[in-house]
Amino acid sequence: MSTNTPAGRQSPQVYRRRRIVVLIGLIAVVIAIVLVIVRPGASQGEEPSGGASPSAEPTTAPETAIPTEPTAADGDPCAPENVLVEAVTDKSSYEPGEQPQLSLTITNTGKNVCVLNAGTKAQVFTVTSGAEQYWTSTDCMVDAIDAEVSLTPGTPVSSSVPIIWDRTRSTPDTCSGARETVPAGGASYHLAVTVDGFESAEQKQFLLY
Repeated sequence: MSTNTPAGRQSPQVYRRRRIVVLIGLIAVVIAIVLVIVRPGASQGEEPSGGASPSAEPTTAPETAIPTEPTAADGDPCAPENVLVEAVTDKSSYEPGEQPQLSLTITNTGKNVCVLNAGTKAQVFTVTSGAEQYWTSTDCMVDAIDAEVSLTPGTPVSSSVPIIWDRTRSTPDTCSGARETVPAGGASYHLAVTVDGFESAEQKQFLLY
């Protein structure tokens, strides 16, 4: 019996060899793809070449302690921002011969009892008109005293005895003898007050006739 194959057809051995060659080629392609993806020798978590580099761990700056202001306590000296000084007159206008009575009010606007010197030695009353200063209580003050006062929050403290202004000019050189009378006839004056270095927030206006 002859084993010759018909003309135009390959022997089964040829087809098997072709299938083996194709299979080997497919396996080689698969291995090449796996090598590209896995990249032997690369450390775990490393991205393929061309990718974005891993971001660095964010660093946190050490916290800086914020200094705290000391807490105010009852009996501490009064702070400037917690003292309201007001200039006070007994009237807003005075007829001829009437002498203005000048005083002051101090209010503690803080939250704690504070202390200041409210004695006559620490008080200054000043009367001006326009840019001219006419009278100052310290020019001829006698028997001035210091007096420490405790201010309760929200409770105004007023002068116990007002200062009488005799409507004359004053200087340290006019404490004895007659002094010049200031202009009247409806002239406008302003009173400013200072207590222990704390100035009145506003001046008090009044008129002299």
